Amino acid sequence: MRKDIHPAYGPVVFRDRAANHAFLTRSTMTSEKTVEWEDGNTYPVVDVEISNVSHPFYTGTARVLDTAGRVERFERRYGRSGERG
Repeated sequence: MRKDIHPAYGPVVFRDRAANHAFLTRSTMTSEKTVEWEDGNTYPVVDVEISNVSHPFYTGTARVLDTAGRVERFERRYGRSGERG
């Protein structure tokens, strides 16, 4: 394996600002910002907009799209021939 071609892989804190949740993992991402973690060490922190804690699919707040209404609106607008062929 060639040396010095891979990015550094180390501990990074990912922080979900919307849910006020953070977790420590390993990643190749870097950041100039740092945060002191629960173990007393300082790690780079990467702010994310959404994570599994705030994502609508995982929280159960996902909205179901009205696909039937969209189909009806499309058929009203462009007509329905009723014939397939």
